[in-house]
Amino acid sequence: MATGQKASLSQVITKNREVALDKIRNIGIIAHIDAGKTTTTERILFYTGRTYKLGSVDEGTTVTDWMEQERERGITIVSAAITAFWELKQESCVPKGEYRVNIIDTPGHVDFTAEVERSLRVLDGGITVLDAEETVQSQTETVWRQADKYHVPRIIFINKMDKLGANFEGTLAAIKDRLGSKPVVLAVPIGSEQQFRGIVLVLERKALIWEAGPPAGGAGETGGTYSEEEVPEDLKAMVEKYRSQTIETISETDEQLLEKYVGGVEPDSTELKTALRAATIKTELFPTFCGSSLRNKGIQPLLDAVVEYLPSPIDLPPVKGVWDGQEEERRVGNEEPLSALAFKVQTDPHVGRLVWLRIYSGKLRAGQEVFNTTKNRRERVGRLVLMHANQRELIEEAYPGEIVAGVGFRETVTGDTVTDSAHPIVLESISFPEPVISLAIEPKTKADQEKLGEALGKLSEEDPTFRIKTNQETGQTIISGMGELHLEILVDRMRREFNVDATTGAPQVAYKETVTKVAEGEGKYIRQTGGHGQYGHCFVRVEPKGRGEGYEFINKIKGGAIPGEFIPAIGKGVQEALSNGILAGYPMTDLSVSVYDGSYHDVDSSEIAFKIAGSMAVQDAAKRAGMVILEPIMKFEVTTPEQFLGDVIGDLSSRRAQIVGTETRGHYRVILGYVPLAEVSGYTTTLRSLTQGRANAYVEPSHYQEVPANITEKIIAAKKS
Repeated sequence: MATGQKASLSQVITKNREVALDKIRNIGIIAHIDAGKTTTTERILFYTGRTYKLGSVDEGTTVTDWMEQERERGITIVSAAITAFWELKQESCVPKGEYRVNIIDTPGHVDFTAEVERSLRVLDGGITVLDAEETVQSQTETVWRQADKYHVPRIIFINKMDKLGANFEGTLAAIKDRLGSKPVVLAVPIGSEQQFRGIVLVLERKALIWEAGPPAGGAGETGGTYSEEEVPEDLKAMVEKYRSQTIETISETDEQLLEKYVGGVEPDSTELKTALRAATIKTELFPTFCGSSLRNKGIQPLLDAVVEYLPSPIDLPPVKGVWDGQEEERRVGNEEPLSALAFKVQTDPHVGRLVWLRIYSGKLRAGQEVFNTTKNRRERVGRLVLMHANQRELIEEAYPGEIVAGVGFRETVTGDTVTDSAHPIVLESISFPEPVISLAIEPKTKADQEKLGEALGKLSEEDPTFRIKTNQETGQTIISGMGELHLEILVDRMRREFNVDATTGAPQVAYKETVTKVAEGEGKYIRQTGGHGQYGHCFVRVEPKGRGEGYEFINKIKGGAIPGEFIPAIGKGVQEALSNGILAGYPMTDLSVSVYDGSYHDVDSSEIAFKIAGSMAVQDAAKRAGMVILEPIMKFEVTTPEQFLGDVIGDLSSRRAQIVGTETRGHYRVILGYVPLAEVSGYTTTLRSLTQGRANAYVEPSHYQEVPANITEKIIAAKKS
């Protein structure tokens, strides 16, 4: 059988882009680091005819990992979009023919979680790639929850069936247990580890056997061809077991099928696929396949499944938003009013500032004036481009269901909605986690000073989890991010892309402060300077809130004790004081501040006076409210050979870790728990030395919790020194 239609790059790109909406699939590839996302994407591009040569992560020749840092480290750092076409040849629940598949390959490392978050917000479906030996890993759980949040339908691909320790049934059990989801087995492996040679499609009772080994490489590769055979005798019982389970699970989602099934009549293949497609789109069921991307086995059936089970833009409900306090919705269609969501900003060395857009309704044309409803600003789209990894294709018009990038936007940033001015709507934005680690950065020379500010500004525009602030006391520039690797990559990008040489200090934990009890405080600011003086006076009450609930300012003034025009000024003063910290200089969170009384002077009161009074009042109240320091706690997963288990647990305990359990995974033991971020600096090096380099650790931000009293004293002392 052929591996897929081959065409030149220009032929693929310049195909008629106005594809019927039901023939479009917008999908993302999501998974834990090293599960094989980028390799799977490379195989998809090869078998769809999008590329001629199979890219390798190890050799740094992949299409979607195009940044120098990605190729050097063998990891994905930024999400990359690319378009391919796949022809469905068999009868199914959707028409046969050619489909356009827009793919976004996302990072697996937790430090780049913002790339996953924003991609999932605009995708219609996804492929979750699992490692058949590691089963469901921590980052898989994280991205699965992110996909749940945005109701993204998914197909599961159990990859690396050729790997030592591959466990198909164990992975299925982990999907049910750790993800709490219902996998629907549509393919089972023929052999595993070195004996893995193909799959059986359970509904069709058809065995697909691939050629042994990877293709030789070079132009015109034809590896990955397969033949259809009868189900091997030793697998027939297993196939029938899964087939029966699959038919029953699908039938339970459809009343007519269930009636048939209970009556002893087996629904036909098209009926089952139609019901499974509907249940997948509702995220009730998850079609599950298996294979080995590296060995080119299992990709073609996976592509068929993308077309068959994942939704087109018209399969999803109309997108909803608000305008002027009223809920609005936009249906997919060329003639509908324009609505699009900006989900990424990128600085391109050739064309400048690119804003990536997912178009939900209407058409967008190059040169068109649009309305940014989030910022209430008009913008003009200079040019439109389709992104193919780091290549760009100029286009004149973009249609619903497309993911494109616009040149010429000045103020539009991630999360903004773009519409035509006659039909405004604000779509749901994108939320990102707070940074957990910081470091000081300063230019090496005066010449770098100006360039540093510009580079930081552009990078923070691109990455919503990268924050910049100036320490008022020292004048230092502080950058914050999701982890040491995140900041290391950004500093490296400054050097390579913006020619800025900078020195950085040691990473600092992003502590926060909060209160533990209710307290009240007074702020009175009086200054006489000849002529008009200054007068501001207010009383505030601080109250603790739940962990992670943030800050809230409440106006409880009654009877005009303070005129309404001065309340926002008090709020600004309160917020400034809280952002600079009161106990040890760390920003305050998880509290509400209510202004409930005060007084004013007809002549001398001003906004600046009440701003200062608000700052004084909240500092007065906070000092009586049982202030504590909060520290970021990380969820960890350490995988180690059994013989080192005791040493690894002992070391973790010395780091104030809370171990919640251990489990066996293949030939390894996995330790699960939580540890303060302050205690994991340099942990990877220590772990390697404890285990002769055979263990690895995965750490991701979890939550904030109160620092023990003895540690608090050390933090305050260090801050004052």
